[in-house]
Amino acid sequence: MAKKELSVGEVSRRSGLPVSTLHFYERRGLIASERTSANHRVYRREILRRVTVIRIAQSAGIPLAEIATALSRLPRDTAPDTHDWERIAEDWHGDLTRRIELLTALRDKMAVCIGCGCLSVQRCPLVNADDALAKDGPGARLL
Repeated sequence: MAKKELSVGEVSRRSGLPVSTLHFYERRGLIASERTSANHRVYRREILRRVTVIRIAQSAGIPLAEIATALSRLPRDTAPDTHDWERIAEDWHGDLTRRIELLTALRDKMAVCIGCGCLSVQRCPLVNADDALAKDGPGARLL
């Protein structure tokens, strides 16, 4: 029978994340541990799924604050079920679709822009079509 709890080292080994990252996730409220009588951290086995979701969401560009908000809606005392995870997927669907569209546009227009040589903030169709950002004043506006 598998152990119900995993040490921080076991979670690190199984997830491929350094212990320091797990501690960081815990400080940010993304995951939670319990303490043994010897004051060692232990995690429920379900934490591996949460850590996987965090890693995938981060790689898709979802900010940690949004990940924390989504994970805060999951049950703490039991393993999340399929419906719990579906709710998170639904919440992120629109944002992920928008990101995919932006990345696709970047990919498709990047080759044209690299070859165009205009280097013009006023004319660049990728970042500032028709210099629409000029009305907001000087300086970076997109970041």
